[in-house]
Amino acid sequence: MMLGSDVSNLTTDSQTAAAKGLSLVVPCYNEAPGLAALHGKLVSLARTLKAQYGLACEVVYVDDGSRDDTLTIAQTLPADAIDVQVISLSRNFGKEAALMAGLDHVTKGAVLFMDGDGQHPPEFVEKLVRHWIVDGYDVVFTAKAHRDNESFLHRQAVRGFYSLINWGARTKIPEDAGDFRLLSPRAAAALRQLPERNRFFKGLATWIGFRQLRVDYEPQARAHGVSSFNPKALIGLSIEGLTSFSVAPLRLASLFGLMFAGAAFLFGIMILWETLVTGKSVPGYPSLIVGVMTIGGVQLIMIGVLGEYIGKILSELKGRPVYFVAEHSVKHAATVSADAPAADVVPAAASDRTTVA
Repeated sequence: MMLGSDVSNLTTDSQTAAAKGLSLVVPCYNEAPGLAALHGKLVSLARTLKAQYGLACEVVYVDDGSRDDTLTIAQTLPADAIDVQVISLSRNFGKEAALMAGLDHVTKGAVLFMDGDGQHPPEFVEKLVRHWIVDGYDVVFTAKAHRDNESFLHRQAVRGFYSLINWGARTKIPEDAGDFRLLSPRAAAALRQLPERNRFFKGLATWIGFRQLRVDYEPQARAHGVSSFNPKALIGLSIEGLTSFSVAPLRLASLFGLMFAGAAFLFGIMILWETLVTGKSVPGYPSLIVGVMTIGGVQLIMIGVLGEYIGKILSELKGRPVYFVAEHSVKHAATVSADAPAADVVPAAASDRTTVA
């Protein structure tokens, strides 16, 4: 029985690749104020890619349980030079689930992921496409050119996160890499075959391998609103990424255990030396209490770490869908006219692939 997956039949020939087209997956959460402007830029991008590479494009908007008019606005966006899919999830499942929903529903070959808040510049997409079609890269990912506009504490936290998740890992996740990336048809097919429900997209997109290229970019300021990723959400996302993709916390627990065992052994040797050689009476209660409280605190922390991993195992064993699609509409650029219906509504099935339970 083959335990791997053969995607070699998905050629990287530039002409064949372009013929398969490009799908733009845009997860959205409360992006109503800027969605129409973003769509206008994507329409212009689609025309440019069609003229330069003969590349047919579609955009897949995934509404991740928005509380504003994001879904209503998305469903009215015109299929002008670009096919438009609008997927509405039954609730807010999180960005990882929204990315997976988009990947599951694309109809073109290559897939590009970008945020719906306008911080990922659509004008930059042509550069990513060129690296794919002309240079033959399977994964073209972007990274922030700098973090000068972020606080010192935030920069150090990001650096610490990547240091920890890459500690001892065979596949290193590039620091500062974001979800703004392009996958060739075979890279997208490989990512789609990964079965886990607790997903860390940045890690999985790196893990699949193939020819990968980093491209630095200057993120744009948000045109509206504020980011939903507050410090609490970022901490949760970091814990989710660590426990979903890395065993570094477990290795850290083993390292702490070795360190405290070594310290306890040396402390015991010191007490034995002072008692037998110098004849001094060593007070036991203060050192005993400090030692017990320190080791007990570390044990409780590590039990919590183990609990996170056990929770992930339970989630995988339950096999719940990662997401549920409540509404799904499709517009085709070749068939939509001014007097055409707004969209072809596709009933959502409960068996649609879902992500995190």
